[in-house]
Amino acid sequence: MSATPTVNGQIIGQAHYATRAVLERLLARTDTSFQQSVALNAIAGNGAAMDRGQLIARMTATLKLDDSTALATIAELTASHLIEHLPDEDNHLLLTDAGRALNRDIRTAVDELTARLYGDLPADDLAAAARVLTLVTARANAELASAQPKSRDERP
Repeated sequence: MSATPTVNGQIIGQAHYATRAVLERLLARTDTSFQQSVALNAIAGNGAAMDRGQLIARMTATLKLDDSTALATIAELTASHLIEHLPDEDNHLLLTDAGRALNRDIRTAVDELTARLYGDLPADDLAAAARVLTLVTARANAELASAQPKSRDERP
């Protein structure tokens, strides 16, 4: 019998929560929430600007948030002058200079953390884990999509 466990929800969850706790501690140094860091990174990764609806869809799909939480995050970033609306385009958001600087600082810290956590792991193992976790994520998303709540009329 192998001493190494097989991947399952508990193993995945423990890895997620442990790395998330380390990331949250890192983000606390910049007074940035996890949702805010995701939004900043999404806008930065999208180039010059990002459609507000596209950002909301990305946040709700990847973080499993509701629209109101995504909108609140956008409002927080706007109030903090980290993002702004593109002039004459209320539906497009872009990072301010302060937002770009904060995102760059966070990315640098995350890159250093990633190197410490993953740097010495074999590339083949990382690729296999990525394939498995991508498939598990797709299956879980399919389950969520098919498990729509039934209306009162459809309940037994």
